[in-house]
Amino acid sequence: MNYFTFELIHQSQKSRARVGKIHTPHGVIDTPNFVAVGTNATLKALDSTTINNLGLQLMFCNTYHLMVQPGTHIVKKSGGLHTFMKRNSPIITDSGGFQVFSLAYGTVHDELKSRGQKKHDGSVIKISEDGVLFRSYRDGSPLLLTPETSIQAQKDLGADIIIPLDELPPYHIDQWQLRKSLDRTHRWEKRSLDEHKKNPKQQAMYAVIHGGIDIELRKRSCQYLSSLDFDGYAIGGSLGKNRQEMIDMLISVMPWLPYEKPNHLLGIGDLISLEQSIALGIDTFDSSHPTRCARHGLLFTTSGNLKILHASNKDSMEPIDKNCNCLVCQNYTRAYMHHLFKAKEMTGLSLASLHNVHFMVKLMERYRQSILEDKI
Repeated sequence: MNYFTFELIHQSQKSRARVGKIHTPHGVIDTPNFVAVGTNATLKALDSTTINNLGLQLMFCNTYHLMVQPGTHIVKKSGGLHTFMKRNSPIITDSGGFQVFSLAYGTVHDELKSRGQKKHDGSVIKISEDGVLFRSYRDGSPLLLTPETSIQAQKDLGADIIIPLDELPPYHIDQWQLRKSLDRTHRWEKRSLDEHKKNPKQQAMYAVIHGGIDIELRKRSCQYLSSLDFDGYAIGGSLGKNRQEMIDMLISVMPWLPYEKPNHLLGIGDLISLEQSIALGIDTFDSSHPTRCARHGLLFTTSGNLKILHASNKDSMEPIDKNCNCLVCQNYTRAYMHHLFKAKEMTGLSLASLHNVHFMVKLMERYRQSILEDKI
């Protein structure tokens, strides 16, 4: 398959960290790299032209939300996601499986507090061997998501990398239920792969490794999924109740993944987790964390996070970060950004988001250079 390849550039002599290139039909993704999340085919508060100019090489879009609105048939009619949203670089889409977790149990934080008790809002009607029957958050109509319909939706979207349907059980689940969920996820992933292979359309598919924080189940998932013809591997499911549980799990899991294929850590993008995970050999990460922080006035800088609404910024004529060359730092002061947030002007959200995404792009460039120099 010459339309999707992984090229290893350098393996660190100090850790499992590595530098590589993922070649896709819409361009190269240098690894390790950060993947910003554009749930509805856009990064919140930023347009695609701006994102293209920032050099964000890979962007994540959510299949479930695009199935509900505007409908993947509309995106297909437009020529696929790249044409629809005017993006000229690679895109990855998920399967919709994450919504099984978030709609049934709430956010990870919510389900940890509730110890895995399901919500009773009727969003998820039924989870069966066939797939998941949802109720649309838009109009309440039922929507059946199966391995086959998920893949067909992702064919309509036309992303460079797609994900098989999986189930995400909560952190608080008994061992028998976790094993049952893992087995069903493996069957769903095999069905997804079979459906994908009928018409690859120059798309790559990553398997999703599951098993919660049970190391033996994670190992079993790696062994089974690596025996199938997937193009890369994403680490998903419950990653632990805290960062240390996740890191301990990754230390065990990473050596079991095929070295010659790319890997991805789903849903993680805070700066500390990135630093620790890169040394373990993770290639790409996706998260809405940087843009969400930006909208709440938390801006990333090379000297630490900056709360732009803090009173000390009210009359500061300094840029957000004197070491940053983004459009915001080159043109606007902290005082102006403070004013925009105080006045609740939408421009402030856009400028803050632009800065944080630019920061992440440059941060990953520095990480790659440090790995090339065997400093990580």
